[in-house]
Amino acid sequence: MQKTAFCLRVGHILLYSMSDSNTTDFTNPSTFILQGIPGLEAAHVWISIPFCTMYSIAILGNFTILFIVKKEPSLHGPMYYFLCMLAVTDLGLSTSILPKMLAIFWFNSREINFSACLAQLYFINCFSVTESGIFVAMALDRYVAICHPLRHSTILTNSMVGKIGLAVVLRSSVVVLPYPFLLRQWPYCRTNIIPQPYCAHIPVAKLACADIRVSSYYGLFVQFCVMGLDVIFIVVSYIQILRAILSLPTKDARLKTFGTCTSHLCVILAFYIPRFFFSLTYRFQQNNVPLHFHVLIANVYYLMPSMLNPIIYGGRTNQMRGRLFRLFTHKGT
Repeated sequence: MQKTAFCLRVGHILLYSMSDSNTTDFTNPSTFILQGIPGLEAAHVWISIPFCTMYSIAILGNFTILFIVKKEPSLHGPMYYFLCMLAVTDLGLSTSILPKMLAIFWFNSREINFSACLAQLYFINCFSVTESGIFVAMALDRYVAICHPLRHSTILTNSMVGKIGLAVVLRSSVVVLPYPFLLRQWPYCRTNIIPQPYCAHIPVAKLACADIRVSSYYGLFVQFCVMGLDVIFIVVSYIQILRAILSLPTKDARLKTFGTCTSHLCVILAFYIPRFFFSLTYRFQQNNVPLHFHVLIANVYYLMPSMLNPIIYGGRTNQMRGRLFRLFTHKGT
């Protein structure tokens, strides 16, 4: 009887020690394992081809915009300065995701340091909020240019454009800062495998052995209060713009004036509509929708605007298109 009790006590101690050891290992994990596209690991090399193509187009297109605006004095104005800010933000956002993703697809390099993971998710969200702020600044530029054309040069001076850009960057840096701080203080005792090719806020938070409602609610606050206010400001600006356009005397004048806004409207729709949809699906995704579908679509969402923005602005803006044409024809001659 005593021997049996002793064995039970020893087994209990060993079981407690093993459980405590596993918990301790993940309380401050040194690394996370990025799974890539769950369920499609065998096709990673093929999946990498379109993503690599999108990244290449984004790099080439955004650097081309920066180069053209720098070389062409006639483009040194608020609209094109904000466009350069957008190009830099797109480069930062795509570079925060793609290199590690391609390393997973090509070299099976799945490990990522815990601090590097938090840094990656911080920069991804920081660049996203920055891009939203730049869209607001571009809407302000269109509003002043159309509704108050005679005061445009006095309101949006170079110093004012710089202050707006600085405010947008500071806002995004501060707003996103709680993300990594909340994730760092929580214990991780379940697993260190992230079913993603990059570190995202909610997927990392779901690995914690803690109540993550604070983090989830704060994420929703950023999405619907911070970026939602940006959307409201853009909508109000374009309501005023449409009123000013409809008051123009001729149809040609209305179409020409509205044409200056179409590029901005296209990139806004491509940015905001999928973002709010995927923000909700990450938190409330249904079990009947495959996980790899969510991951693939989310990856496309993050990379598509970085590729499309320079194409839309370069193709629909006469000054950009003309300068690019002269650049290539000059090289050809």
